[in-house]
Amino acid sequence: MKKLTALLMAGAMLCTMSACAKKEDDLLATIKDRGEIIVAMEGTWAPWTYHDENDQLVGYDTEVATLIAEKLGVKATFVEGEWDGLLAGLDAGRYDIMVNGVDITEDRLEKYDFSTPYAYNKTAVIVKSDNTEITSMEDLDGKQTANTISSTYAEVAESYGATVTGVDDLNQTIELLLSGRIDATLNAEVTYYDYMKAHPDAEIKIATLDKDATQVAIPMRKGEESANLLKAINEALAELEAEGKLTELSEKYFGTDISKAE
Repeated sequence: MKKLTALLMAGAMLCTMSACAKKEDDLLATIKDRGEIIVAMEGTWAPWTYHDENDQLVGYDTEVATLIAEKLGVKATFVEGEWDGLLAGLDAGRYDIMVNGVDITEDRLEKYDFSTPYAYNKTAVIVKSDNTEITSMEDLDGKQTANTISSTYAEVAESYGATVTGVDDLNQTIELLLSGRIDATLNAEVTYYDYMKAHPDAEIKIATLDKDATQVAIPMRKGEESANLLKAINEALAELEAEGKLTELSEKYFGTDISKAE
């Protein structure tokens, strides 16, 4: 009898351990048990994610992530940091997802699973108002630019032959540009217009636009762990698009609908 009891207890323990292992391998289940999804973002990149005059974290990405969390039945907990550390934190498991205007690239697809796109970006080359040397992407060859090092914009600049200086945020980049320490910077077209709304006298302009729009999506760790979460986020995004929420938020923050490909 004692032996049978011991065997039953051992079996129960094995079942429990197996269930726990399955739950640990399912990020969505972990998130639902926790009651929150941990979202990484910069908090300094208007109008995507930034602090308003009351120091509240707002922006297109902030609201999209909040609505996704509601669809999942949990709350969104935001953790802010510099761009170059956000993907590293995602790799290390400190965050569940990153919602920060992340462009899909071939290199990133090798390392992360991405949601369906929820925005489309055109890359602008921004220069000083009196710059006449840069009028095309090809003119970046041999020029000095500045961007966060692991950003898509830095990769694009380097692909055209520019030398990239690493920076922390857009404000620092514009300071370098206006002081003449760099020739140009690359950023989202909508980010440029948002900056000009806040700084109408800034002596900068768009020299040229990249002809192809990039796809903005939500990265998460690649693998079976994220499979159910990826499916749930894609379903949430599809619902938000059908409800008109993505268009509404896009027009609120960008003044135009960037949630759809042209």
